Amino acid sequence: MIYEEYIKNNRFAFLEELKRICALLMMNPEHLMVVMYAESRLNPQAVNPKSNATGLIQFMPKTALSLGTTVAALKLMTNVEQLAWVYKYFLPYKGKMHSVYDVYKAVFFPASLGKPKDWVFQTSTLSAKTIADANKIIDNFPRDGKITVREFETYVDQYLKKKVSTQSKA
Repeated sequence: MIYEEYIKNNRFAFLEELKRICALLMMNPEHLMVVMYAESRLNPQAVNPKSNATGLIQFMPKTALSLGTTVAALKLMTNVEQLAWVYKYFLPYKGKMHSVYDVYKAVFFPASLGKPKDWVFQTSTLSAKTIADANKIIDNFPRDGKITVREFETYVDQYLKKKVSTQSKA
């Protein structure tokens, strides 16, 4: 499976549980592996120093609380234990994730799932500019202070192509 060499502990158990939860969620386990690698390098203890997002899919503190846990608790879990929370996070999107783009959108900005290519990432409380300013690497196709679904998918394509080509040289 893609990126499996980055699984530091419990590789067999992790991959078996990953396949199990992905079957329940009706999603491709390779898509989830790509997103977890991009977010945390498959390190369940990974923490973003700016946002305190933690774990395999970089759970935001408020998201962790809404699921019934905390980022501090997630950081203490093994990769296999944390997959239960990954499952719980993705459960509302069951059957709606048909591509790696959909899986990544469910993590990055769930409101964008199912939206057309020209839809702008924003909410009633988060302006397009705020989101673009916080994600300048994505607002680069062109840099115009907003991120569309098309720009996000372009970013994913460019990011994944770079990572896959780097991985194949290893």
